[in-house]
Amino acid sequence: MTEQVRKILSWYAHENPGVRAKIAWMLNAGKLGGTGKLVILPVDQGFEHGPARSFAPNAPGYDPAYHVRLAIEAGCNAYAAPLGFIEAVASEYAAALPLILKINSHEVLCDEKDPMPALTASPRDALRLGCAAIGYTIYPGSANFRAMYEQLRAVTEEAKSYGLAVVVWSYPRGSALSKEGETAVDVVAYAAHIAAQMGANLIKVKPPTAHVELAEAKKVYEKYRIPIGTLSERVRHVVQSAFDGKRIVIFSGGAAKDDAAVFEELRGIRDGGGFGSIIGRNSFQRPHAQALEFLAQVMDIYAGKA
Repeated sequence: MTEQVRKILSWYAHENPGVRAKIAWMLNAGKLGGTGKLVILPVDQGFEHGPARSFAPNAPGYDPAYHVRLAIEAGCNAYAAPLGFIEAVASEYAAALPLILKINSHEVLCDEKDPMPALTASPRDALRLGCAAIGYTIYPGSANFRAMYEQLRAVTEEAKSYGLAVVVWSYPRGSALSKEGETAVDVVAYAAHIAAQMGANLIKVKPPTAHVELAEAKKVYEKYRIPIGTLSERVRHVVQSAFDGKRIVIFSGGAAKDDAAVFEELRGIRDGGGFGSIIGRNSFQRPHAQALEFLAQVMDIYAGKA
């Protein structure tokens, strides 16, 4: 085990040996194993956005096995998906790389201003399927935050009792937030902090913009001259907000965009101390060979080679 992985695990000394072992498994897996950086392939978009929007750009992606094989070939640290996709591949691939079972989901057939994801799997399912972790989405800012946080507390307690790590997607959204506010630097930092306070081992947030949403927060940012002018400065602030950088914070890839824009964003995340990325559509919507080339470049950026 590398010194960097030992250092990160020291931040989780409060967790039981099973949870620490699962965090170490993810940190030691794939091409970035041992570096303290992670690139995770998530494929929950079929549930979240619909199958055609997700897989028509690269039709082999309708097959659950396509994605886990892509994650293995590319050398990802882990693969995350809802219950159906994980059940379809776990018997063959659970020992090949860490699997993250996404246990709650949201769909777009009902466009809620204050979303509340449905619990679509359980920590016991993750244990049964040989997973390393559960994944759970919260929407800070939603009027349904109480129910989400209470449900997250319960599933976190259960998952950790089985020795499973907990990955929290913390995506601000709700009727009180503007669309711009969902990725505002103060709101994203707040979301990362909430996830850390809820006991998340890994925290997934969106790359923050320079917009400051909350009036009271704006006064503080201005008074203390918190640097947020560049993406790397904003990422550094978000990571600092998760227990002074003592929680693993990774950033989403978002909607598909051109390579130059993706790689520029990833360098900003890396330079700001982000621990890595969880990149779905920008990976699996490409033809297989192009996806492997793309993910190799992503990993080179986090390894400091590009």
